[in-house]
Amino acid sequence: MWRRVFGGAGGGLHPWRMLAHRSSSTVSSAVDSILLRSLKEHYLEVSKMTPPPKVSPPSPFSIVKGALDAHGPVLRRTYGDEEISINVMRLANIIPGGGRDDDEDDGINQLFLHVDVSKPGQEDSLHFLCGLYPDALGIHSFSVRPRDKSLGFLVVPSRYSGRVFQDLDERMRDALHSYIEERGVNESLFPFLQAWLYVKDHRNLMRWFRSVATFIHEHKQAKDV
Repeated sequence: MWRRVFGGAGGGLHPWRMLAHRSSSTVSSAVDSILLRSLKEHYLEVSKMTPPPKVSPPSPFSIVKGALDAHGPVLRRTYGDEEISINVMRLANIIPGGGRDDDEDDGINQLFLHVDVSKPGQEDSLHFLCGLYPDALGIHSFSVRPRDKSLGFLVVPSRYSGRVFQDLDERMRDALHSYIEERGVNESLFPFLQAWLYVKDHRNLMRWFRSVATFIHEHKQAKDV
C-alpha cells in the first residue's frame, strides 16, 4: 500500500524530494536576482566615475589604433629606420597586491613598460622592461629577442638573450638608459600612460559587469523555463 501511495512501484519521485527540488530552485532564482541587482548597482556606480582629463602622448609617439580593446602595444613611433613600440601595465597586474604596503598611490604611480626596438629586415629586437614613475624611468631588464613576424610582437626566447641587467658594467647600464631616452622613452610618457590605463581599466570593468550579468540572466531564464 505504501508503495502504491508514494509511487514507489512506478519509480516516481517522493513528494519530499519534489518539494526539496522546488525549494532549491526558488532559492537559486532568488540568489540570481540579488546578484543581478548588485551587478546593476555597481555598473551604474562605475559608469558615473569622472574620467581623468584627456592627455595626448608626447610627440612623436602616436596611439596604436584599437589599443584600448587589445593586449598589444599602446604607443608607437619611428626613430630613423627603427620602430619603437611600448606596452604598459600596472605593478599590481604583475605582482598581486604590489604597492599595498607602501604609499596608497604606489599602485597608480608605478607603471611597467615593455619597450621594443626593431629594424626592417632584422629577425631580432631589443627588448627593455622598465619601471616608469612620475619623475623617473629605470631599466629592470634588457634582452635580445626574436619577433613573431606574423603577429608582430615578441615571442618567448628559446636561446640566450643576454646578461642580467644589474650584472652589466655601470657604463653600459648608463649607455642603455641614454639609448632609450634618446628615443623618447622617459618620464614624459607617464601622464598619458597613467590616464590611458585608467580609461582601459574603466572600460574593462564595465565590460566585466555586463558579461557576468548576461551570463547570470541567461542562466536564470533557462531555469525559469
